[in-house]
Amino acid sequence: MTENWVLYMKKAPFYEWSRKFGIDPVIARIIRNRDILTEEEVDRYLNGSLDDLYDPVLLGGLEKAAGILSDKIRTRAKIRIIGDYDIDGVCASYILWRGITELGGCADCDIPDRIADGYGLNARLIEKAFEQDADTILTCDNGISAISQIAYAKKLGMTVIVTDHHEPLYEETDGRRNWNLPSADALVDPKLPGDGYPFREICGAVVAWKLIQQLYRLFDRAPDAYLDLLPAAAFATVGDVMDLRDENRIIVRYGLKALETTKQYGFAALRRACGLEGKTLSAYHIGFIMGPCLNAGGRLDTAKRSLALLMSSSAQEAEAFAAELKELNEERKDLTQQGIDMGCSQIEEGTRYRDKVYVVYLPSVHESIAGIIAGKLRERYNHPCIVLTDAQEPGMLKGSGRSIEAYPMFDGLVRCADLLEKFGGHPMAAGMSLKKENLELFRKTLNEQAELSEEDFRKKVLIDVQLPVRYLTTQFADALSCIEPCGKGNEKPLFAEKDLLVRRIAVIGRNRNAVRLQLEGEGGAAIEAMLFSDPEEFLGYIRAKFGQEMTERALQGRENSVRLSVTYYPHVNEYRGSRTLQIILSGYR
Repeated sequence: MTENWVLYMKKAPFYEWSRKFGIDPVIARIIRNRDILTEEEVDRYLNGSLDDLYDPVLLGGLEKAAGILSDKIRTRAKIRIIGDYDIDGVCASYILWRGITELGGCADCDIPDRIADGYGLNARLIEKAFEQDADTILTCDNGISAISQIAYAKKLGMTVIVTDHHEPLYEETDGRRNWNLPSADALVDPKLPGDGYPFREICGAVVAWKLIQQLYRLFDRAPDAYLDLLPAAAFATVGDVMDLRDENRIIVRYGLKALETTKQYGFAALRRACGLEGKTLSAYHIGFIMGPCLNAGGRLDTAKRSLALLMSSSAQEAEAFAAELKELNEERKDLTQQGIDMGCSQIEEGTRYRDKVYVVYLPSVHESIAGIIAGKLRERYNHPCIVLTDAQEPGMLKGSGRSIEAYPMFDGLVRCADLLEKFGGHPMAAGMSLKKENLELFRKTLNEQAELSEEDFRKKVLIDVQLPVRYLTTQFADALSCIEPCGKGNEKPLFAEKDLLVRRIAVIGRNRNAVRLQLEGEGGAAIEAMLFSDPEEFLGYIRAKFGQEMTERALQGRENSVRLSVTYYPHVNEYRGSRTLQIILSGYR
């Protein structure tokens, strides 16, 4: 896959921002590249506090939902919370349960089984709640697409409140969208048509958190009582890969600090199990270390185990759940790699690589990891990718898709709705089920309707600044921390430099899985660089471009003609009390 390196060229009064906010002009340029336009927005980006979060009542339907729930809490009506089996759904379920029970409400939780139930609300869960005398169903991170299911619950005489953040269903006629909304007693979802919430890209757990904040107001709790649940809202925001912009940035920034010191048994135990106790947490730690453990329950076992971790009533109980989830995640990693290998073979060994949207059928893969595999294949090929596997029901397939910026996957599925039994999701990710007999027609139709060009499949790498390595200092690298938390929508700063002389190449690591380079920029500025990718692939590229002799010279640290342009970000390596400036390479040519 070739990369298209694009240098941001956005304009702003960088030196004026630098003086006013006490930041390096390069950092001012990075902030502008994050679509920050005004001084007010710069101030919010750098200094936004919890006081700057949006009022919950701005969410359409939230006041109505809170009013209904307050009556249910006061009358001790039984409330059944039904979430989803991923990080967002588990955290949202915990937030609602904890908030309602602390107000004296009678609430419990149920989460669909990924295999037996599939995504979201279904008749079995509704009947179970009804038979167990639940008066009210309260959904979180699901429900906005459960049209027939909610109609069934209403027919049984139940109160239904939906809290969700997914796109509602619609039918498109002559370019106009006709929305299909469930008949719940209250709908709370920032994606609802006409909803005026200032920032639509919050996750389901944040929607739940906002609802609890309003309930706490109605019950005259302390104004900051809702902040006890901030770690769960922040954890879900990162874990559900939401854009770290606007209020999400504030939630995660303060939530990470709260996670470091939380006395909440579940999160504290998970941090210890992952070897992160006493460390400064970043969004990376949630997204790639702690989060996958919480997700592993819903993938290979049951998400109720993950929810039980968060609902633990003692440190000892939480430690046991955390250890089990950590072990499950190790198993999940092995299964995922096997699936990735099979997916790559299927794409590369036939003619399927010519497709615009890759639809991969992996019957032996556990359906719970189809989304992870689809994401890895999308990263490798930069094509929208859907991974399907055999469902528990004979003759049925279930799957998950991950997309690229140029292809809103949910809209693509809407155009194939007649071939699907069930689907839902976002522009960048979706889930679906279909009859096995429709597989090839689904693949064909999806590709025929996909308006994608070859340029869309070139991975666009956005470079913040072309920055000579002579500019770099440990102070500058430290100052970049004001850009954190980094993740989707607020990517780690990326710099580039042309024509660096490669003084030395060394393959390092216990498994020889990294490359260390000594580079020299203009004016003789020297810098150590690390490349964490396949060393053989890198050396093969160098041999192809510069020949075997020059490659050997570089490996021996002798004079050579190997020069590279690189994309990178600076990093301060701390070892035994010393701090050394490096750059971490993300690309080279």
